[in-house]
Amino acid sequence: MSTKKAVIIGAGPAGITAAYELVKRTDVKPVIVEKCDVIGGLARTMDYKGNRLDIGPHRFFSKSDRVMDWWLSMMPLQPVSGGSVEITYHNKTRSISAGEAGSGSAEAENVLMTLSRQTRIYYLRKFFDYPISLKVSTFANLGLVRTIKIGCSYLKAAAFPIKPEQNLEQFITNRFGKELYLTFFKDYTEKVWGISCSKISAAWGAQRIKGLSITRAVWHALKKILGPVTDIRQKQTETSLVEQFLYPREGTGSMWQEALRKATDGGGEVLLNQDVVKINTSGNKVTSIEVKDNLSGQISTISGDYFFSSMPIRELVQKLDAQVPADAREIADGLVYRDFIAVGLLVKKLKVKDERGGDKLIADNWIYVQENDVLIGRLQIYNNWGPRMVADPDTVWLGLEYFCNDTDEIWAWPDDKLKELGANELDKIGIIEKSDVLDAMVVRMPKTYPGYFGTYERFDDLRKYIDTFENLFLVGRNGMHKYNNQDHSMLTAMVAVDNIAGGITTKDNIWDVNTEMEYHEEKQS
Repeated sequence: MSTKKAVIIGAGPAGITAAYELVKRTDVKPVIVEKCDVIGGLARTMDYKGNRLDIGPHRFFSKSDRVMDWWLSMMPLQPVSGGSVEITYHNKTRSISAGEAGSGSAEAENVLMTLSRQTRIYYLRKFFDYPISLKVSTFANLGLVRTIKIGCSYLKAAAFPIKPEQNLEQFITNRFGKELYLTFFKDYTEKVWGISCSKISAAWGAQRIKGLSITRAVWHALKKILGPVTDIRQKQTETSLVEQFLYPREGTGSMWQEALRKATDGGGEVLLNQDVVKINTSGNKVTSIEVKDNLSGQISTISGDYFFSSMPIRELVQKLDAQVPADAREIADGLVYRDFIAVGLLVKKLKVKDERGGDKLIADNWIYVQENDVLIGRLQIYNNWGPRMVADPDTVWLGLEYFCNDTDEIWAWPDDKLKELGANELDKIGIIEKSDVLDAMVVRMPKTYPGYFGTYERFDDLRKYIDTFENLFLVGRNGMHKYNNQDHSMLTAMVAVDNIAGGITTKDNIWDVNTEMEYHEEKQS
């Protein structure tokens, strides 16, 4: 039996992936320490009277074969009516039989469904495609004057781009023109971050939308005319343009419950309600952590050989029992996070109608609300994420997303006031009739988005210091202060375990995992 132990702080996608990879590929026992009473982190699924709510939209899509295969090993694909399902990648089509996809009734078990994506922008009380398409309806909604201004502005940006790009406003303007930025990007983005786009680093654009532009969007639209997308991995498609994805029938959190089950079956351990209060070090190694039980208040010490952290870096540095250099501590203290409130709203029906006619529910998975006279930033329609997400299919289950700081007044509002706000705002912009609201619930998630402002420009200096701890691996979104999707968070954990298994000491390959990169297996090939 191995005597080595890995202590993993945080039971989100990165932490659970690390635990599973360790039990599968090494003789190191993982112990996950989670401060909440539930697992999944930002990828958890809440259940409210049979209605399931995800903390933000999570598509199971990746350009990494390693991640896609990992998900498929955790959960079977939903068989189609013919008894098999096909998945295509790298120009190869694999047919999976019903038996291989999972035994028993497809309705009785959790499976990965293939969903078509529809995402739109709501602006001027009208719907626009996301990304913006060159349809007649787009120009009609915008009006002739605004359309001409957008076209001229784009041509100016293409001919005279801003150099160098120092902030997010300049980054988006160079790719879309100033008028399109003001029309479809500015208000929503500033709702997310709470500050002007001119004060946000251009690195955020490079992280999230670096490959998206009008040229890319037009080319993607032309390819759609030539034929449908059949490759679920869509490696040649900009992430923002991806049209289909996998999704667990029971919600995002069910994937992480299954992965954790397999990790614990393999010898791993998870400790809930354990808040890290101190991280003990000796020289250039972490030796143990001290945790406080949130229920009993008892303090205990957990020693280990390796340590993974997905906790916010600001908290990590504050809890380090080490002589942290003054500049590193200053950078950590100056890192900024954006918090998140989700209001689940159950309604009889929507006021907005599907363009296909009749009483069909609009097909959107989520909608970006660009209107500047309401606080809501994004709206999810959970009925379109699968039949198990709503208890009564004759109702509509909505997720209203509000971005704020935990120091803002709205964060401390009572739940009833937040429910009232959500109902009033959707009524105001014509999405629902307030009288159709049946029920509501509220979820608050602190530190949902790591900010690309504050002391972020000096982040590399902080990273260099933390990387001096040989057995400490930073993984995940908050662990690395990087706006990762869940597949990138998983890859950071996988690469960290690669390093442990292979005796690799550098951390550079972990930090290299980034949005829109063609990952390690593609680089090698």
